[in-house]
Amino acid sequence: MESFRTLIRGWFGKVLLVLFLAPFAVVGIEGYFSGGQKEDVAKTVNGQDISKKDLEAQTKAYKDQLLQSVNGDESLLNQSFIQNAVLDNLVARALLIQQADKLGISLSDAQIEQMIAQQPSLQENGQFSQALYANYLRSQGMTSQSLIANLRQDHALKMLMSTFTDYALVSKTDIQQIANLQSEQRELFLSSVKLDDYKANVKVSNQEIADYYNKHQNKFKQVASVDVDYVVLSPTTLTQPNAAATDAELKQAYDQFVEKQNQDAKREVKHIMITTDSRSPEQAATLANEVYAKIQAGTSFAQAAAQYSEDPDSKTKGGALAAYAPGVFGADFDKAVTSTPNGQVSKPVKTQFGYHLIEVHTASADVPSFEAKKAELTAEVLKNKSANYFSDTVNSLNEQVVSSDALDVVSEAVKTVQVQSANGVTLATTNAVLADPAVKSKLFSEDVKNGNTTASSSIQTANGDTVWIKARKYHVAGALPLAQATPRVKALLIEQKAFDAAHAKLNAMIADFKKLPAQQVTTKYQYNFVHAGIFTRSQGLKREIERAAFSQPAPKAGMWSVTTAKLPNELVVVAVSNVKHTAIDQMNPAEVQQLTQMYQKFRGEQLLDDYSRYLKNHAKIK
Repeated sequence: MESFRTLIRGWFGKVLLVLFLAPFAVVGIEGYFSGGQKEDVAKTVNGQDISKKDLEAQTKAYKDQLLQSVNGDESLLNQSFIQNAVLDNLVARALLIQQADKLGISLSDAQIEQMIAQQPSLQENGQFSQALYANYLRSQGMTSQSLIANLRQDHALKMLMSTFTDYALVSKTDIQQIANLQSEQRELFLSSVKLDDYKANVKVSNQEIADYYNKHQNKFKQVASVDVDYVVLSPTTLTQPNAAATDAELKQAYDQFVEKQNQDAKREVKHIMITTDSRSPEQAATLANEVYAKIQAGTSFAQAAAQYSEDPDSKTKGGALAAYAPGVFGADFDKAVTSTPNGQVSKPVKTQFGYHLIEVHTASADVPSFEAKKAELTAEVLKNKSANYFSDTVNSLNEQVVSSDALDVVSEAVKTVQVQSANGVTLATTNAVLADPAVKSKLFSEDVKNGNTTASSSIQTANGDTVWIKARKYHVAGALPLAQATPRVKALLIEQKAFDAAHAKLNAMIADFKKLPAQQVTTKYQYNFVHAGIFTRSQGLKREIERAAFSQPAPKAGMWSVTTAKLPNELVVVAVSNVKHTAIDQMNPAEVQQLTQMYQKFRGEQLLDDYSRYLKNHAKIK
C-alpha cells in the first residue's frame, strides 16, 4: 500500500471530488491543485483564505454551464451576479468543511486509498494499474498526502451535507399538501367580456397621463439599444475566378497528407529517466550523458534502463511507457519523440522531472496512393482556395471600409450584398446577424456607448460570415421621457378604465354568487358562461386565468366561487364549480414515494441553506 500512496495525486483527484461532491459541483476543487502557492485573497473565512484564483476558476466553470443555455452568448449573462453567487458558495463550502472538522467527521487513509484503487479507470484486467496512472501523476504538482487530505476533507463535507439533504423529516400532511398542489382538479366555467365598447366612452386627460407616469416611472424603462447599419459578406456570395486545382497544388496537398500520416503513426516510446531528487541538476546531466555514451558504445537500451532509470514502472520493461501521451512530460520531451529517427536514441532531454534518454520505434504508416486520394485532395484544395479567396477579399474590403468610414464600399464591390439598417437593437435581439455574440460585443462596446459612430473593422461571426457595422445612435438604458411614454401610458389608462367600468357592471352578479346557488344566478343575469373543463395547475390555462381559478376557495355544493381575470382587451369571469383532491391513500405508492423524495430533497436543501447562513452569521468573514 505504501507504493500506492506514492501515486495518489493528480488528475484523478479532480474526478473523485466531482463524484464525491455532486451537490457542490459548481464550486469545484481546482484550487487544491495550484501547487500550494499563495494567491491574492478574495475572502478570508475564520482565518482560511479563499484565493482569487479559485474564485476566477469557479466563476468560469459556472459561466460555462450557463453559456450552454444561452447558446454561448456571454452578453446575456449578469457577470457581477455570477461572481457574487460563486463567492457566496465558496464561503459556504469553507464554513461547512470547518464545521465537519469540528464534528470529527472523517475517513481514514485506508478507506480513501481503497476508494481510489477501486476506480475502473485506474484498473487493467480488474487490477489497479500503476502504469496507467503514472503518466497522469507526472503532469501534476500534488503530493499523495495532500490529495488524501483533500479527499478526506471533501468526503467529510459530503457526509455533513447528506445529514440535511438525505434525512430531512417530512410528514403525511406535508405530502398531502404537495399532492393537493400537483393533482388538485378544478372544474371551470368562463364568461368573456370584451372591452372595446367600454373603451369608446373612455376619456383620459393630460394630467392623468402625467400623474400616472410620475407615480409609475419604473414601468416605462427602456433597455440600452443601438440604431445601426450593417453589411454581411458570406463565402457563398463570392465566386472565385480560376478555381480549378492545379497538378502542383494537388502534389503539394498529397505530400502534406503523407507527412501527417507519418507524424501520426503509432509510436512505441521508451525512456530512461535520471531525476534530480537525490542529486544536483549538473550531476543528473553528467550521469545522463554517461548513460548515453554507454548506449552508443553497445549497451542495450533495456540494460541501461534496468540499471539507471528512476522511473519504477518502465525500468523493468526495457524503458517502455505503457501509455505515452503528448504533454505528460512536457514540450521538450514531445519534440524529441517526433524528431528522433526511428530506432535511435536521443541525446539527454531536460524536463521538469530531470533528464531523459528517449528511444522511439514508429510503425510504418499505411498511406493510400495519390490516385486513391486525388478526388478527396481536389475537394480539399478547392475548399482552401475558396477560403483564401474569401479571406483576401475580406482583407481588401476591410481596408476600404475603415479608410472611407463607409459600408457601401462592400455593396459596390459585391453586387449581391446590400447595406441593411436596424433600429432599437438590444442585447436580446433575435436578428440572425446582430444576435451573434461577436457582433453584439462591438454594438455595445464602450466606444459605441461613448458616441463613436465610425465603421467597425471586419467581424467574423460563428457561422463563418463577415460583418461590418456602423452605429448611428446609442440609446442609454433608463426611464423613457414622458413625451415618449405618453402613448403607452394613455393606452394603459384606457384599458384600466374600461376594465373598471366592465367590472362595475359585474359587481351585483359576483355578490349574488357568494350567497345564491349558481343556477339561480346564471338565470338572473344574461352572461354566457361556457364550460371550460377540468384543470390541474400548469395544464394550459392562460396564466391570469389559472392564477384566478386556483386562488378561490372550494365552493359549497351547488355554488360557484367566482372572481375575474384581466386579459388584454378582455375581462374574464372565472367560476370554480367543483374542486377535487386525491388522498394519499388513493395514490399510486410509486407516486407517493416520488413526492416524498422530492419534498424531502427540497426541505433538506432549505435546511442546509439555513445552516450555512447560521454559520455565516457567526463567522469572521472579511
